[in-house]
Amino acid sequence: MDHAITLRVMLKDPSVSINEVASYLEGLDFDQRVRELFTLGRQGQRQLYERAQAAAPLSLNDFVPAGVDSLTPVHHSGKNTLPILKPLKLFEKRFCRADEGSGRLFGYNENPPLLKRGLGLIGFFVAYATDEHASWQERGGVVIDYFQIPDGKVADGWPKVIPNTHRLQTFVYNGTRDFMRRVADGVSIGAAYKGEKKLDHYFVLARQPFDHAVAVYA
Repeated sequence: MDHAITLRVMLKDPSVSINEVASYLEGLDFDQRVRELFTLGRQGQRQLYERAQAAAPLSLNDFVPAGVDSLTPVHHSGKNTLPILKPLKLFEKRFCRADEGSGRLFGYNENPPLLKRGLGLIGFFVAYATDEHASWQERGGVVIDYFQIPDGKVADGWPKVIPNTHRLQTFVYNGTRDFMRRVADGVSIGAAYKGEKKLDHYFVLARQPFDHAVAVYA
C-alpha cells in the first residue's frame, strides 16, 4: 500500500468515517503515522478537523497519559498550515501535567532553530478541558490556551517561561487559543482561533513514544 497518499485519499472520500481513519493510523508505526499526517496541507488538515467532529471525546490524557508522573514531559510531533516555508511548519508541542493537583497541562512550542533561537519564538500555554465552556465544546474537547502561561513548576530542562506579550510572541501566540479534536490514539488535530475568530489554520499532532522522545532541534 502506498502510505504517501492513502490518508489524503481517505479524507477526500466523505463516506470514510473518522473511525476508519483512526483504525488506519493506529495500524502504522510512529514514523509511518507521522509521515502520513505530514503529507496533509491546509485543505487536508481542514478536512481532518471537520471529520474529527464525530470522533470519540478528547481528554487531557490523550496528551499526557494517566500513568505519567507530574512534570514529566511528553512530546508531540506537529505540522501546521501557516503560510511559511515548509521546514518551518514542523515543530513539537511539549506537555507536562502540573504538580499542584489541578489536572491542567503546562506546555510550550519547540520550534525550528530559526524561529526559536534566531527570533526568540517559543509560545507557552496552559491546556485544559472545554467542558465548562459550553460555546467551546463543539470546537473540541481540549483547548490549548495562550491567554495563559504556566504559573507553577514546569518540566526540568524547559526554557524559562515568558509571557506571550514578549517580543514576537505578541504577533503569533498572544490572544490565541487552539481547539483540539481526537483523530486516533495519540493523534489530534487543532484549529487556531484569535480571540473568538477562527483563523482557518490547523495543525496535526502525533504523541511520541517515550523511547522516541528526544529533542528534534538540538
